[in-house]
Amino acid sequence: MSGNPGVAGQDWFSNPALSRIFALFNEDGEQDGGEIRVVGGAVRNALMGLAVSDIDLATTWPPEDVVSRAQAAGIKAVPTGIDHGTVTLVIDGQGFEITTLRHDAETDGRRAKVHFGRDWQVDAERRDFTINALYADQHGDVIDLVGGLADIEARLVRFIGAADARIAEDYLRVLRYFRFDAHYGHGRPDPEALKACARARDKLSNLSAERVWKELKTLLCARDPGRALLWMRQTGVLTAVLPETEKWGIDSIAGLISTEAALDWEADPMLRLMAIIPPDPARVRELAARLRLSRAEAVRLDEWAEAPNADPHMAITALDRLIYSLGCGPVGDRIRLALVSARGKAESDPAALEQSAALNRQLAHALKWRRPVFPVAGADLIAHGHEPGPEMGATLAALEARWVKSNFTLEKEALLSTLN
Repeated sequence: MSGNPGVAGQDWFSNPALSRIFALFNEDGEQDGGEIRVVGGAVRNALMGLAVSDIDLATTWPPEDVVSRAQAAGIKAVPTGIDHGTVTLVIDGQGFEITTLRHDAETDGRRAKVHFGRDWQVDAERRDFTINALYADQHGDVIDLVGGLADIEARLVRFIGAADARIAEDYLRVLRYFRFDAHYGHGRPDPEALKACARARDKLSNLSAERVWKELKTLLCARDPGRALLWMRQTGVLTAVLPETEKWGIDSIAGLISTEAALDWEADPMLRLMAIIPPDPARVRELAARLRLSRAEAVRLDEWAEAPNADPHMAITALDRLIYSLGCGPVGDRIRLALVSARGKAESDPAALEQSAALNRQLAHALKWRRPVFPVAGADLIAHGHEPGPEMGATLAALEARWVKSNFTLEKEALLSTLN
């Protein structure tokens, strides 16, 4: 990346709503009023050739002036984080977060009190990583005050200033470091960052579970999180937040990523989590409670842990019965991970190659599977003289078990005839 590449020619930068914001907050000039610039992820992604979604801005205007100027121009202003200088402007249904330049006056490693200012250098230096502290002005020129351009070219995630100091401002930055490294880094991570993260790993227990899981889940969404997970293991950070991985290993991640690419699977952070933890129901439930997973996430993990290992030799009829009993989700998750394992051994083991093919067929069948409808209902039993209640429920369950055992072939009349 030679010189200053700029972002003026990119589609996202030509957004009419963004142009309107530039015109509104830069019209007086920095000397008489204030200035606004795009900052952070939009600039970073634009320079790295990645998609730009959210467009965040930084400004020297105080937050109350951002609100008043926007409202005077007929723009909706939402004080989403006004105590920390953040106002969201909504234009044509699109939100733009605008944050006044600031520096942290006090911090306890979880939250900070801020002072607003007008110094772009100070604002850049209080941010976390150099690649997140790049600005683009209204002309699309990129302004680099902390060496972020060189780090983008090197694909290096590096703390601004002293890594220990940046982490002490918010200990979540330990996990953010590995998350950003998973998404944007390449090669060996910055050694000073690794050392600082290792020194701060015991502080992670002070963070809210929701923040920890959000970072972990986003890390697991990276195209290939394996390298970042390896360095998390080396620094002790992974054990601090996911102790379940300590004696289980993360080696299977590489095979899962390879299989995703080969078989065109979508990246699935929950399946990737399953790949690095043991399928122990008790430990899985403890993990879900500790990290406060959503109900759907917790149920999925629990059902996977309770499901039996995939069997490549299982007949399709037996697979149908298993899916009917447990559901497509947990059975499919077990098959996927077994397939990853078999594919990893296939090059040197002919038996594993055959197992891989069989598991692939099972997975294809499971994905197309539609739950058959049990042909007998409570009304049918009442018509045969049964009284509603527990005994009738038991009879209905026994009939369903007989129907499942027949591979769902017995029809209503045949099932009811067994009641006589």
